[in-house]
Amino acid sequence: MKTSDIIAETLIDWGVEVIFGMPGDGINGFMESLRQRQDKIRFFLVRHEESAAFMACAYAKYTGKLGACVATSGPGAIHLLNGLYDAKLDNTPVIAITGRTYSDLMGSGYQQDVNQLELFADVSVYNSMIVAPEQAEMAVDIACRTALAQRGVSHLTVPIDVQEKKLEGNYSKHKVAGHTSDTYVNLRSTPDMQLLQKAADIINSGNKVVILVGQGALNASEQVIMISEKIKAPVIKALLGKAVIPDDHPNSLGGIGLLGTHPSAEAMGESDTLLMIGTSFPYIEYLPKPGQARGIQIDVKPERLGLRYPIEVGLGGDSNKILLALLPLLREKDENSNQFSFLQSKQKLMRKWNDSLSAQSDLKENISSNGAKMIKPQSIASAVSSFLDDEAIVSVDSGTNTIFAARFIKMRKGMKFSLSGTLASMACGLPYAIAAKIAYPKRQSVAFVGDGGFTMLMGEFATAVQHNLPIKVIILKNNTLGMIRWEQMAFLGNPEFGVEFSDIDFAKFADSCGGKGYTIKESGEIESVMQAAMGEKTKPVIVEAYVDPFEPPLPPEIESEFTKNVVKSFAKGQPHASRIGLTVFRNQINLLLKDTKTNITKVKDAM
Repeated sequence: MKTSDIIAETLIDWGVEVIFGMPGDGINGFMESLRQRQDKIRFFLVRHEESAAFMACAYAKYTGKLGACVATSGPGAIHLLNGLYDAKLDNTPVIAITGRTYSDLMGSGYQQDVNQLELFADVSVYNSMIVAPEQAEMAVDIACRTALAQRGVSHLTVPIDVQEKKLEGNYSKHKVAGHTSDTYVNLRSTPDMQLLQKAADIINSGNKVVILVGQGALNASEQVIMISEKIKAPVIKALLGKAVIPDDHPNSLGGIGLLGTHPSAEAMGESDTLLMIGTSFPYIEYLPKPGQARGIQIDVKPERLGLRYPIEVGLGGDSNKILLALLPLLREKDENSNQFSFLQSKQKLMRKWNDSLSAQSDLKENISSNGAKMIKPQSIASAVSSFLDDEAIVSVDSGTNTIFAARFIKMRKGMKFSLSGTLASMACGLPYAIAAKIAYPKRQSVAFVGDGGFTMLMGEFATAVQHNLPIKVIILKNNTLGMIRWEQMAFLGNPEFGVEFSDIDFAKFADSCGGKGYTIKESGEIESVMQAAMGEKTKPVIVEAYVDPFEPPLPPEIESEFTKNVVKSFAKGQPHASRIGLTVFRNQINLLLKDTKTNITKVKDAM
């Protein structure tokens, strides 16, 4: 066999079923090996290598398997980096295969001669060049094993001429025969009983225990719920852990941080015990103050234990196994306990918070100073939520759309949800949705994106058409980088600058690609258009919803610094100050009126 054949066969042995990428002369030897093995490993053609890396990352996130992508030398390899950094920062196992110029011309300034080992050094947990066919199987073995074990990116680059070299002797004598793909991931140990008992003792003694879950708890949803119900503890979700527990579960307090809820902020502020499961939530200002709560953390990567919050017990390993071992050691809290009272108080706040969200989405429109009606993005997110199938997979981009998705798209049992978490990269939503549909062809796959993020890789909508993937792409269209606008105003106190785009007709774009395009310009169209779009079974769909560009993505608790900076930006010449001020004022008045009507109704019902 040739080197390329050995690489392809070894990937197959490791269970790789699909590889995302784009061909090129620097990788065409490997492409031929993939062509000859189409019945065992599927090559999925994209229109930009960045998308290939995003898709590999999303595929791994949604399936738990090893993601794979391929690109040619030089610029093709460079384009992979953003999606691979997404995988690195979200601890996702991905292998990237790249071509390299001829081995005898490396370092000579030949065409596309880029030092890819140096280029990929920071993004990867394993990074190597294959220089001979005898080495290839061992290199791929190590790359796959390391990516899975360390939950990160492995990169292998192969010079053009080496791809075509034939194996003349035996494989490397340093290669141990056989693969471990079927068992390796399941060999995660659980901590000893002494550590588990110590963790249980801390939890059992707590009166205000809070559970914070992230992506690492997705495989332990049932255990998280059982523990939450047993110890009467509220569950707060980092965004990558949104699907760990359904949003309608009575113990769920929703998200945390800027995109979180008021009840979760209060619970964190009052907690005396914090149990973190599978999360490295980076914004420590939203966690309890150090010393306020006793910390316990479970993480598959032991080096992350105690990274964000001081802990007394760190449990390294698989969340599912650890929680199963911990559960019998926990005492059930009764309804007379302080813990139950704590939970009840937060459940009451959560009901009020959900009523507030319903009021926001029910308003549907803002009215500008000239009388024009503008759709509120909350109402679009809420409508999307109502049309999701029971096993829907929701992929979200980065921007103001992220906040509205976090709050208004409700996860039910069996659903999946993901996005570019720690990297928070724009452009990920569409590639994620495509990867989800490839991984689960029978499940509804929905991308919820902003127009800024969508346009970065919008060519991949044609990819969805080419591969007959009937995904749904919901675009919040405001022709603005909305999150950047608010960051400039609220974080720095500056007027917005450089954030407005020209208009693109995304519905026509969808039609021209061979998909189906829908437009929502008035609130009265939301229900009917969404029903038609979400019901489409044969073609990829775009729904462009014209939303109010001045709707503020407010944090759950507005700090005085936030208000001061917005006022400062107005004073410095914020061009839309009056329109933004009017929207914020009317939102508060409408919510106040809604609360007043609700309270009057409750009084009447009680009489």
